[in-house]
Amino acid sequence: MSTASVSFRPGVVLADLLPASRVRDIALVVGGAALTGLAAQVSVPVPGSPVPVTGQTFAALLVGTAFGARRGFLSLALYALVGMAGVPWFAGGTSGAGGASFGYVLGMLLAATVVGALARRGADRSVLRTAATMALGSALIYAVGVPYLALSTGMSFGAAVAAGLTPFLIGDALKAALAMGLLPATWKLVGRK
Repeated sequence: MSTASVSFRPGVVLADLLPASRVRDIALVVGGAALTGLAAQVSVPVPGSPVPVTGQTFAALLVGTAFGARRGFLSLALYALVGMAGVPWFAGGTSGAGGASFGYVLGMLLAATVVGALARRGADRSVLRTAATMALGSALIYAVGVPYLALSTGMSFGAAVAAGLTPFLIGDALKAALAMGLLPATWKLVGRK
């Protein structure tokens, strides 16, 4: 008995399955920025922290993984630039640079690029590889966001970790679990490994 699957082609991400064109790439970049902006509106304040729980980190990691490094970077760069220019689509409908949580936006730009590069190497095709990819992406977001939080608020680094990382670990684990189910399943649906 054989299984009907298309052989794995290195370097392919989910967005590459759409017909190639410049219009496709522009639509993906704009759509990725918009998805991240919409997901940022799912914002729940965390007591004792200037950083809310949002859906934007999940969106940023999904955009990077599904679109690849270049389009993921461009999507998050567009998201950041438009938000800095005044469109109120950062967490909780805010905009501008310099807020306590802006470092997380910069971290998402880095994370989307790295997880996109890993996805081109097949990091989104199995549950375990997707888990590792999402964990790395989240770590990169925190690696930029937590020090920025400390600098922008005058908190000690320990206080910034307590306010800007620790309360979010369970939510990040849930987001990673969702991605672990979603991405490999999508590849199976399109006949890829």
